[in-house]
Amino acid sequence: MEIHAWCIMTNHIHLIFRSIDNQKPELLLGDFKRFTSRSIIKAIQENHRESRKEFLLDYFKKEAQKSSNTSNYQFWRHDNKPIELWSNDVIQQKIDYIYNNPVDEGIVFRAEDYKYSSASDYSGEKGMLDGVCVFQYFKL
Repeated sequence: MEIHAWCIMTNHIHLIFRSIDNQKPELLLGDFKRFTSRSIIKAIQENHRESRKEFLLDYFKKEAQKSSNTSNYQFWRHDNKPIELWSNDVIQQKIDYIYNNPVDEGIVFRAEDYKYSSASDYSGEKGMLDGVCVFQYFKL
């Protein structure tokens, strides 16, 4: 999975990604969700300073009990809204949409000021993560 744009909101995440080995997007997303949910649950369990540890783990455990294909903890919802990005215009539309989420929610005034997003990378500023790809390969 090669992630090109991302934005983490309080209750959801947006990703623009592609497969680097032609794997189906839904399989990549499944792998991503499995890896991140296990990592996040483990981080909560091992963080002795996390004051909400019991609440969070109990909540995720109760959510898992509602699902037939999850045994311990349910972090991610099972429904996704993947959209194939088939043109430069659609790509730009989706990038604008995800980066404006924090602006629309009133968290920041400018998309590039939101810390939990790759918007600053696209604006020429240094983002939170190293190695964020910009859509150079889509420009025809």
